[in-house]
Amino acid sequence: MTRSYDDLYWNSSDGLRLHARDHQPAAGTSPRGTVVCIPGLTRNGADFDALATTLSARGWRVLAVDLRGRAGSARAPDPSSYNPRTYADDLVALLRAQGIDRSVFIGTSLGVLVTITLATRAPGLIAAAVLNDAGPEVPAEALARIGRYAGKPVPPMDAAAAASYVESIAGTAFPKYGPDEWRAMVTRMFRMRDDGLLELDYDPAIVRTVSPLLLRLMRPLLWRAWRKLGRCGPLLVLRGALSDVLPREVAQHMIAVAADATLVEVPDVGHAPMLDEPESQAAILALLARLP
Repeated sequence: MTRSYDDLYWNSSDGLRLHARDHQPAAGTSPRGTVVCIPGLTRNGADFDALATTLSARGWRVLAVDLRGRAGSARAPDPSSYNPRTYADDLVALLRAQGIDRSVFIGTSLGVLVTITLATRAPGLIAAAVLNDAGPEVPAEALARIGRYAGKPVPPMDAAAAASYVESIAGTAFPKYGPDEWRAMVTRMFRMRDDGLLELDYDPAIVRTVSPLLLRLMRPLLWRAWRKLGRCGPLLVLRGALSDVLPREVAQHMIAVAADATLVEVPDVGHAPMLDEPESQAAILALLARLP
């Protein structure tokens, strides 16, 4: 299968070699600008391949990043650097290295917190943003659910066992998925070892800085940052209709306090929409169509 992207590397301010999937605009299209995609806690840039195909066909360059400690990006010797502020600074370093003055940011889950944080670090870089199924506050029950699997030891396994594992942790979020979808998710979440077995493609230490108490204490700061993000440009909040991470009342409040924000619910999906759903893509294209 032909790859739809080039490998792009840059260096963080603390010397880590970081990676993104660089999806160039399709041949013959008029360049529109750059979209930076930021994945969830245990995920990586591969989650955005389907969306990148749609956007690059319309002239957008899509940089789907692997946050430090994931997939093609180096693991940090100091796990305390696995935090939204450092992730945001890594993105600033990426755009500076590429000579990009402004970009659209699309964040999923943790990527939402990184995008909100970026509004306090370098708001001038943000032309618009898509916040996929997370917000300034997350229910304790959802954090506890994620904590039951994120960063926990998982032995190397074959493809069939990996598909069963992925279904066991994500089945309620994707009730309409079948064997093909679970196998595809395995290819995005695992890497193959020399012995042919699969292992999760992230540093388990990334969860050490994810503290429910800390997130609760940060709520006022995150809400203020959300309002600041709203002054950067138009916003789209996507919510999985079955999500436990972004309750509907939190999503509605986000829209109410932002200067220019739209809420779209994606049916039959929990946390988090994969952005290959027709509803997700239509909403994202509508946001992008508003930009000059």
